[in-house]
Amino acid sequence: MARITYLEAIQQAQMEEMILDSRVFMMGEDIRCNVFGTTTGFLEKFGEARIRDTPISENGFIGAAGGAAIVGMRPIVDATISSFLFPAMDQICSIIAKSSYIYGGQARLPLVIRSCLFYGNSNAAQHSDRPYPMFMNMPGLKIIAPSNARDMKGLLKAAVRSDDPVLSFEDSTCWTNKSEVPDDMDFVIPLGKGDVKREGTDITVIGIAGAVNIALKAAEQLAREGISIEVVDPRSLVPLDHELILRSVRKTGRAICVDPAHKTCSAASEIAATIAEYAFEALRAPVVRITTPDTHLPFSPHIEKPLYPSVARIVDAARRLVGAGTPVPA
Repeated sequence: MARITYLEAIQQAQMEEMILDSRVFMMGEDIRCNVFGTTTGFLEKFGEARIRDTPISENGFIGAAGGAAIVGMRPIVDATISSFLFPAMDQICSIIAKSSYIYGGQARLPLVIRSCLFYGNSNAAQHSDRPYPMFMNMPGLKIIAPSNARDMKGLLKAAVRSDDPVLSFEDSTCWTNKSEVPDDMDFVIPLGKGDVKREGTDITVIGIAGAVNIALKAAEQLAREGISIEVVDPRSLVPLDHELILRSVRKTGRAICVDPAHKTCSAASEIAATIAEYAFEALRAPVVRITTPDTHLPFSPHIEKPLYPSVARIVDAARRLVGAGTPVPA
């Protein structure tokens, strides 16, 4: 075990999987320059054939990765920022997500497309997107959104080993957070298995990506007020661990879904609908969503930061749920 950061976990996962499987290679913009610290020493160890810089053409190089996967390679694509996936939507949704289906299972596309959720740092509207809900709506893709270094390493290694295309959304608000991470080369976390990060009895708070860490801070504060919070981290959005979420909500009778994405058609909305459909009889209060309003993100930090989920918003919603009356929209 070693205590490492989220970014170091990404580096370790990639390094180990490239050592274990010669079919794994990396491609992306400026990966030889090691801009974010996730490919230190890779070019020297694996050579130019397996560490490939690409032009600034996401549609081109993500399409090329799909082609490499379909003929037996296992590419890891570093798309840098999640907003940069938009130019490649045709390749991701029309080709990568559908090829296994349209070819009757004769084709497999084992590739990972990594991108960071680069919000909250005055990156303005064109670079601050959290687009994982869009891809949840596209059958054929698996999606991970880790909240800590341990989960990041285990899920990314599982993604590389998967025979299906996986989108890895990596929350930049978690980059410097440290966790105890196994140094076992075969340490993986199965896709579709969530985790209870904190046990509680009064309210289930389901957090997406970096929202998990906010929920844990809110839980600490609420504990001092006598409110017991259970924090659930789905870890994978597709497949989603419905069983874990529903089991927790049936125990507590209350649920708050916290999601950095926009409210409409968010992961929080899907989870809330699942709870309402399959655990309605257990609910003692309405399900609450704490998300980002349906607006583009401004450059100004004073305007931007209050838009996202926060400890204060979770605490306020929790107080309302255990108190009298129906909670107002959060």
